[in-house]
Amino acid sequence: MTLAEVVAAARGRGAGALLETEAYLIAGTLGLGVPGHMILPADGAVPPLDLLGGERVVVKVLVPGVAHKSDRGGVRVARRDPAAVAAAIAAMAPAFSGEEIAGWLVAEFVPHDDRPGGELLLGIRRTPEFGPVVVLGLGGLHADWLARAVPPVVLRAGTAGVPVEAPAVAALTGGLRGAPAAATATALEALLAGVAAGLSRLPEEVVEFEANPLVLTAQGPVALDALARLGLPARPAVPRPRGGVDRLLHPRSIAVAGVSERLNPGRVILRNILGAGFPAEAVTVVKPGTEQVESCRAVADFDALGKRVDLLVLSLAAEAAPGALEEVVARGAAEAVILIPGGLGEREGSEALAGRLAAAVAEGRRRGDGPVVNGGNSMGVRSVPGRYDATFIPGHKSSPDPAAPVAPLAVISQSGAFAIARLDRLAHLRSRYLVTLGNQSDLTAGDYLTTLQDDPAVEVFACYLEGFRPGDGLRCLDAARRIRERGGTVLFYLGGRTAAGAAAAASHTAAVAPDHSLATALARREGALVAETFEEFEDLLRLAVLLRHREVGGLRLGAVSNAGFECVAAADHQGPFCFPPLSPPTTAAIGAILAERRLEGVVGVRHPLDLTPITDDAGFAAAAEAVLSDPVVDLGLVGAVPLTPALATLVSGAGHAEDAAAAGSLGPRLARLYAATTKAWVVVVDGGRLYDPLADMLEGAGLPVFRTVDRALRALGAYALHRLGR
Repeated sequence: MTLAEVVAAARGRGAGALLETEAYLIAGTLGLGVPGHMILPADGAVPPLDLLGGERVVVKVLVPGVAHKSDRGGVRVARRDPAAVAAAIAAMAPAFSGEEIAGWLVAEFVPHDDRPGGELLLGIRRTPEFGPVVVLGLGGLHADWLARAVPPVVLRAGTAGVPVEAPAVAALTGGLRGAPAAATATALEALLAGVAAGLSRLPEEVVEFEANPLVLTAQGPVALDALARLGLPARPAVPRPRGGVDRLLHPRSIAVAGVSERLNPGRVILRNILGAGFPAEAVTVVKPGTEQVESCRAVADFDALGKRVDLLVLSLAAEAAPGALEEVVARGAAEAVILIPGGLGEREGSEALAGRLAAAVAEGRRRGDGPVVNGGNSMGVRSVPGRYDATFIPGHKSSPDPAAPVAPLAVISQSGAFAIARLDRLAHLRSRYLVTLGNQSDLTAGDYLTTLQDDPAVEVFACYLEGFRPGDGLRCLDAARRIRERGGTVLFYLGGRTAAGAAAAASHTAAVAPDHSLATALARREGALVAETFEEFEDLLRLAVLLRHREVGGLRLGAVSNAGFECVAAADHQGPFCFPPLSPPTTAAIGAILAERRLEGVVGVRHPLDLTPITDDAGFAAAAEAVLSDPVVDLGLVGAVPLTPALATLVSGAGHAEDAAAAGSLGPRLARLYAATTKAWVVVVDGGRLYDPLADMLEGAGLPVFRTVDRALRALGAYALHRLGR
């Protein structure tokens, strides 16, 4: 039987997986060899084994639905002798009593090194988000455990070359703990090339295949164990609208529906739109019974708009939203819609409303003039170049200064609360665009990334995503690569970290590369930054914006502090960094600074440099300048524990003589130093609420500020590796 016939037969009998002997056909299609083998009947009758070579054979049970037979005691090695094989079958059979045994597989034993690092795992998964992906890592019985220590490589199907720097590739090509190398880079490249060539010939119903262990022999790669899982073919990606996103972000006219007499979300949105500078004469409120709201024209319904608007904001109850969108589509009332309400598919019981919404979007596509729709369950969109803020957060509830310079930043988030909470903690980063996607019922993260990927005014894209629509993961990766190639940065936080239980039970591949790990690995392969925690997302976003034009020439870190514990912590948490010996001119300059203050007997010139709490503002800043300007230093960290009386770190007043804003105080000195330098460096202000103004002053000057040294080093290390392409 052909592979297609085998798959059709399996689907016909309702099987969710192929038997191992059937999976061997997939291995062959992918360019993999399999051991010589025979299939014995379920009653275990053993014929002569003369067709098999070698002194030993591997005997395996064939039971539908049992993937990892060794876990159930369904695999034994025996002499190549009918009596020995019969004995092995008799010993294994009781463990499968009452189950449907389809037969027994007797395969040639392929000699190989079965120590950790001597066997490979090769997995293929068809994902609706990214298409086919290939997982390559350490294999064997303990593949799951090994993957936690040595993460596997995850590649988009057809990716050329092998990432030799990846831990799994290094372990396979260099051996692990004394085990000989399982492969060469050349052999792995040939393996992946064969897989790429064979993928197009696999039936679409094969959604997962795994060879584990896979060994590389003189005759080529051999799958010692193979399994395949069947499923429905991936849904095709929904055709994306050709236009509309640009009009949504840069409208010439706006209409708002759902504005109440009281301060409801619709009225807040209207006020925010006007407050952001959008002209009132270009705004229409859809509200019966009045002719004017907040100095804007009001009309009774969508038909009364008179002409098609660029952007319509629907801030209605969930029950009213589908009907409103249906009317908008029927009348051709808008180019783009921001749909605010939740309860449109993301909660149980709202499926019917979501269905009507999807049908309305589809009808608009069929007509050819339907609007693009952002949301529902969206907090809105803010566009500085579009001169509008269609979010329902009142200005007095948000920290960012509306007069602050606009950062070359686009924030794209499924969660509106996540986005505004992060930006509220980064008050000096006024994003050029803020898009809260909500349910992605129409427009997706990929639509916005693709639209903005070549916009030179956006250099950093910060994305919080809980899932991808079919095909959209691939579009996001393509956009991330393009943005990286032009010198920009894409930062992801990828939610949804629970692996699909059924898939994880069916194969090691799903266990070692579950959905979240797979997406993370693919994003990093395309040059994106991926944050594992909200704290890390915030820190990397700060660095990506503030250090984007700063030099990161390497990993030689210059570190200065006025507290010994910070110097110890820097050494303990140095991560990828090293602390080079300071050059003689730098050592001499620091020595002179200390001698001028009679501190040469107290402070030693070491690296990291501990200035102790008795160094004053001028001496601290001069020493920091000396270290940062040293040619042996690539980037820097300056830690200022602000409680010492030697430094002016408090705002004036409150019964003391300090003035942190005075020109001679530490803050202004460090701000001037930052403006005069080109290397990437950060500041740590490790103190309580009294020192928030100092931290705010420094970050207002463009300096990335952290409140603990270990947090600063973790973020700076990840960012430096990203900038260096490592």
